[in-house]
Amino acid sequence: MEQQLVSAHDIFPHIRIVMGMVIGLGVTRLLSGLARIVQHPGQYRIYSVHLAWVASMLLLLVHFWWWEFGLYTLETWTFGKYLFIIFYAVILFMLCALLFPDSMLDYTSYEDFFYSRRAWFFGLLATTYLLDVIDTLLKGPEHFAHFGIEYLIRTPVFVVLCIAAILLRDRRFHIAFVAGTLIYQVSFILRLFDTIA
Repeated sequence: MEQQLVSAHDIFPHIRIVMGMVIGLGVTRLLSGLARIVQHPGQYRIYSVHLAWVASMLLLLVHFWWWEFGLYTLETWTFGKYLFIIFYAVILFMLCALLFPDSMLDYTSYEDFFYSRRAWFFGLLATTYLLDVIDTLLKGPEHFAHFGIEYLIRTPVFVVLCIAAILLRDRRFHIAFVAGTLIYQVSFILRLFDTIA
C-alpha cells in the first residue's frame, strides 16, 4: 500500500507539468491579447464585457492551477483520470482562444466578435461547471462535502445562466452576468480555497 502511495505521489508532478503547459498556453493567450490591445488601442474598439470575461478567465486559470493541487491526495492514477484532467485544461484553453482570436479581420470590434462567438464561449463555460463536479468527486467524498449545499446550487445556476447567455444578446444581462461571476469567483476563492490544507 505504501509503495502504491509513493508511486502515485511520484506520478502527480508529471501530470501537473503537462496540465501546467496547457494552462500556461491559456494564460499566454489572454496576456498576449491584452498586450495587443495596449499596443494597438485604436485598431479595434474594446468592449467592457469582453474585458471582464478576460479577467474572469485569467482568475479561473490561476485558480485552476491552485485547486488542482488537491489531486495530490489521489492514491491511484489511471489513464482515464489523467485524460480527464488534460481535457479539462484544454477546454479552459479553448475559452481563452475564444476571447482572443488569431485574427479580428472578420469583425468590427471586440463587442461584435464576442457576441458572434457567444454560443461557443458560453457552451464551453457551461461545460467547465459540469467538469468541475467530476473533478471535485475525483478528490473524494470529503472534499465534495466540504463545499456543502452551496456547490449543489451554484453549478446548475451557472449552467442555466450560460444557456441564457447563449440565447440572449441583451447587454444588461451580459453586464450583470459577468459582474456577478467575478464577484462570486473572488468570494468563492477567499472563502473556500484561500489555503490548501
